[in-house]
Amino acid sequence: MPQASTTRWSNWAGNQGARPARVVAPASTAELAKEILRAAEEGHRVKAVGSGHSFTAIASAQDAVLIRPTGLTAVRELDRRAGTVTVESGLPLATLNRLLAAAGLALTNMGDIEVQTVAGATSTGTHGTGRDSGSLAAQLRAVEIVLADGTVRTCSPTENPELFQGSRLGLGALGVVSALTFGVEPAFLLTAHEQPMRFAEVLDRFEELATVNEHFEFYWFPHTELCSTKRNNRSQGPARPLPPLKAWLEDDFLSNTVWDGACRIGRRFPAAVPAIAQLAGRAWSERTYTDAAYKVFTSPRKVRFIEMEYAVPRDAATAVLRELKALIERSGWRISFPVEVRIAPADDLWLSTANGRDSVYIAVHLYRGTAEQGYFTEVERLMTAHRGRPHWGKLHTRDAEYLASVYPRFGEFTALRDRIDPDRLFANDYLRRVLGG
Repeated sequence: MPQASTTRWSNWAGNQGARPARVVAPASTAELAKEILRAAEEGHRVKAVGSGHSFTAIASAQDAVLIRPTGLTAVRELDRRAGTVTVESGLPLATLNRLLAAAGLALTNMGDIEVQTVAGATSTGTHGTGRDSGSLAAQLRAVEIVLADGTVRTCSPTENPELFQGSRLGLGALGVVSALTFGVEPAFLLTAHEQPMRFAEVLDRFEELATVNEHFEFYWFPHTELCSTKRNNRSQGPARPLPPLKAWLEDDFLSNTVWDGACRIGRRFPAAVPAIAQLAGRAWSERTYTDAAYKVFTSPRKVRFIEMEYAVPRDAATAVLRELKALIERSGWRISFPVEVRIAPADDLWLSTANGRDSVYIAVHLYRGTAEQGYFTEVERLMTAHRGRPHWGKLHTRDAEYLASVYPRFGEFTALRDRIDPDRLFANDYLRRVLGG
């Protein structure tokens, strides 16, 4: 039988919390279905929670039955001929990456961390950066989901195709995902070229950098003209990873331990933030290395923060970034965290932030405990002026009326939800705000 408890839940950032009616960890899809039916009979709502890496309340299970997928971590099938792997919903991406690498396979693209569960990452639209390759959800070939009536449905482009369109990036609003089938490919190497550049140069060359490179991203340090750029491209090898000591020093100690200390100083003494930003921006040196794709895509992120991220049309990106820089410069804010910029091609997922349009993601962050002082509010005003779409797992204030105006397939998703969860067993306050009803 699944384990049950009534402990308080909080997310990774510590800005969301809930006290569920019950916490369960089913060990099979059959047990999961029983828990969903039991909750419905008791009049409780149901929410599944992965690693808690969303900053929004999308997974909040206040007074609901909280499903932890820690018992659903099996690799069900690895089909080399079809180029697919089927795994259960609670498998961490880090584990999946290493299992695939051992089999000589890889995901096509990744976000910049790998601590999330596969279902949590796909359901919220987790993405990396890519000229041609999209989000994790865009790499799905099939979904197994348990609906409000306890039925288990498998869906794909040919089986229950409408449910597939909704559930591969479903926000947890349609049911509880129990297993996912990803498209995979032979393992490959990436060469990363990281280079400091000036803000004006990055924007002047943005289309070139985004077009020539398979994966391009950059960080801009507010209160400076400094950026750190990263270009990842496939390589025939050989692998030339960073020496272990250098990797630890730069990507763990400096980027986490030292950076956390710098952010603490900036939070305590805001006037010091511009100087800290100058030092941080200049600390990034040029380097090149070649390694397994997942090791290049991802890095450890231990410093706690809160985040807002919007996807804007690619042709508006440089204008938005210039407006953002001007906004920060004329404000009294002291922003210690860099602004992150990534790219995605258009896709066909109904609730994808890149649905139907080539997109650029612009993410702003605040160190934990830092006063917001209007930063997120004004950034959101700027993003929505350009028909931006907020990341579902990152802070925003948009509601169903706004979202319906920027997502062409929004009405199809909500109509599907009306049909398969009319009693809103899987609803919470966040979903009521962003989806209505």
